[in-house]
Amino acid sequence: MALGKGRLEAFSDGVIAIIITIMVLEMKVPHGDSIEVLKPFIPVFMTYVLSFIYVGIYWNNHHHTLQAVKSINGKTLWANLHLLFWLSLIPFVTGWMGENHFAKWPVMCYGFVLLMNGIAYTILVKNLVRHHGEHSLLAQAFGEDWKGKISVILYAVAICLSWFSPVGALGLYVLVAGIWFIPDKRIENKLTHHDADSQL
Repeated sequence: MALGKGRLEAFSDGVIAIIITIMVLEMKVPHGDSIEVLKPFIPVFMTYVLSFIYVGIYWNNHHHTLQAVKSINGKTLWANLHLLFWLSLIPFVTGWMGENHFAKWPVMCYGFVLLMNGIAYTILVKNLVRHHGEHSLLAQAFGEDWKGKISVILYAVAICLSWFSPVGALGLYVLVAGIWFIPDKRIENKLTHHDADSQL
């Protein structure tokens, strides 16, 4: 049965806003008025910035994806909740990694959460494609989704690398964020062309 997508969008936006709020609240105010007291907070702030970018990327792509669909189904609701579950763990691993100055296990767990977010988003998109058909606007926009596949591979490599070089693993997390930081125009371009064709 086809369902409206409005409530799913509103709920997802609310959860993502709470996730960002929790992350910033985890950054405790330092005691003292000297610039020196900020030094221990540099890793925490760096981790917060990286996680903020990741959450922003997911919000951006989630918004664009739902613009390309007309309806959802029950499986989509569960797939979306699955994605939100892994997104909701980002504040925890962000705080743990920042507080421990990029130690091995926190960096590894951070990568695992990013990996699961990537997989969860892929599941959500595949469910929407099945719901709308292989020739739908969404299916055409995503195509083979090499960007998503490469990201998941890089996460897996980074998790293994974190055992030997947490800094190297962190570099791969930054690389993936950089790949996605530039807005993905696939859906936007398809929507633009579709609207132009509809007006002809």
